[in-house]
Amino acid sequence: MLLSIYAAALRLAPTPAPSGVPMPDPGGHAPTELTGKVTVALNLIAWAGTAAGVAGVLITGTMMAISHRRGESSEHMSRLGLVLGGCILVAVAGPLVSFVFTG
Repeated sequence: MLLSIYAAALRLAPTPAPSGVPMPDPGGHAPTELTGKVTVALNLIAWAGTAAGVAGVLITGTMMAISHRRGESSEHMSRLGLVLGGCILVAVAGPLVSFVFTG
C-alpha cells in the first residue's frame, strides 16, 4: 500500500525542464519607470491612510463630546480603539514592508 502511494507520487512529480527552455534571471530588477510610479502611489496611499486616521480620531472625539454634552452614555471608547488600531496599522505597514522586501 505504502509503496503504491510512493509510486503514484513519483508519477505526479514534475519533470525537469528541457535544456532549450529559457530560465528567468534570478538577479533581475524591475524597470526604473515602474518602481518610480509604484513608490509615488504607495506614498500617496500612506498619506491618505494617515489623513483618514487623523480624521477618524477627530470625528470620534467630536461624537464623544456631543454625547457627553447631551448626557448620553455611548460606547465611543471601542470606536476610538478601532480608529487608533487602524492608525497603528498604517504607521507600521510601511516599515514592515521595507524590512520584509529589502532585508
